[in-house]
Amino acid sequence: MRTLIKNGTVVTATDQYTGDVLVEDEKIAVIGTLLDIQADKVIDASGKYVLPGGIDVHTHLDMPFGGATSADDFETGTRAAAFGGTTSIVDFAIQYRGQTLHDAWEAWIKKADGKAVIDYGFHMIITELTDQVEGEMDALVRQGITSFKLFMAYPGVFMLDDASIFKALLRTGTNGGTICMHAENGGVIDVLVQRALAAGKRAPKYHALTRPARAEAEATHRAIALAEIADVPIYIVHLSAAEALEMVTEARDRGLPAFAETCPQYLFLSYDNYEEPDFGGSKYVMSPPLRDKAKQDQLWRGLAFNDLQAIATDHCPFCMKEKRLGQDDFSKIPNGAPGIETRMSLVYDGGVRTGRISLNRFVELTSTSPAKIFGLFPRKGTIAPGSDADIVVFDPNRAITLSAKTLHMNVDYNPYEGRQVTGATDTVLSRGRLVIENGTFVGRAGAGSFLKRATRS
Repeated sequence: MRTLIKNGTVVTATDQYTGDVLVEDEKIAVIGTLLDIQADKVIDASGKYVLPGGIDVHTHLDMPFGGATSADDFETGTRAAAFGGTTSIVDFAIQYRGQTLHDAWEAWIKKADGKAVIDYGFHMIITELTDQVEGEMDALVRQGITSFKLFMAYPGVFMLDDASIFKALLRTGTNGGTICMHAENGGVIDVLVQRALAAGKRAPKYHALTRPARAEAEATHRAIALAEIADVPIYIVHLSAAEALEMVTEARDRGLPAFAETCPQYLFLSYDNYEEPDFGGSKYVMSPPLRDKAKQDQLWRGLAFNDLQAIATDHCPFCMKEKRLGQDDFSKIPNGAPGIETRMSLVYDGGVRTGRISLNRFVELTSTSPAKIFGLFPRKGTIAPGSDADIVVFDPNRAITLSAKTLHMNVDYNPYEGRQVTGATDTVLSRGRLVIENGTFVGRAGAGSFLKRATRS
């Protein structure tokens, strides 16, 4: 199968030029100008950008949490991702206490196999670190699961103590893996939550008010310090607070291999959303919570100057019926919100069009840098001969209105309901196969493949 994409503006993390891209089967074969080559299908990308497919390295599909399960499974979630211009995800497989890592791996591969529309990989969440589990970390790295998520929050559920975190960090020093850290001071937060409930403070906004920015900053500083002692890199997930970003910036200024992602919700939403009436604030209950709107400029600065290296989504949607499990107790509201479909358009509209980041930096943050950090580059994350033909034809001038009724995520609300953005995905190829064509889904469930990722070099 040969597909020729003609007349578009090809954009990578470093280049921008008018050109044609020839795809043969699953790979990019030739890039040139005015290519006169026979093809089975020709796509005219005039006036549009030809981008490497987006890579979302933080999703939670079909995930049990707080008495509910995230509303998107691997079929609906990856289909929505494709509509938004994302062609690869890295989801989180959870080792529950008493389980082996192998148990968790088997459970999550069953969730994805036969359902995923696009390619997928896994990070492994470790909630219990025994000698056996340390050995399993090595085995998983050899199988292509080269990153592990640890929690400094959620006592009694996910949270690990500093000694276990340090041992896991040390293990990655020998097996080449990477630790991804949920950095919030869970003990302090737990005290604040219990005191708020005892005082009758039960509305959704108290989720944010009991998770202060300084608790995120303290944990971020501690996580980086532990990684520095272990002499290994560390990746901070879903950084929300400017105070936490200061910790990452300081570490990078000292030359430490500290990396961090943020998410669109922290760039475009704020604490003000928690004040929405009629339990509306519950839509935004996530951890870390939304922060003061005045601090968003610091996150954008971090993105522009590479103190933040990626924009992921932390896509973890729950319908309002599940959110209402916490109607009378904010601590029982399932944490998470939808975002897998809206990431690319939001960041283009609010970042590139406003001049906060360049078009090349947009590609770097949403595709190239995540691919490099998590062992997918150059197979993914760029447009180059020999790379997978994960390609997005993106219309920079098409305006769309974000709404739960018109988007494809399996959830009954959207955090950005009614927001108009300019810049939208038209056509998507995943390993050379059309998945979205002129805004219509033409892919199939099960077409996505497991991504065996490399260790860091």
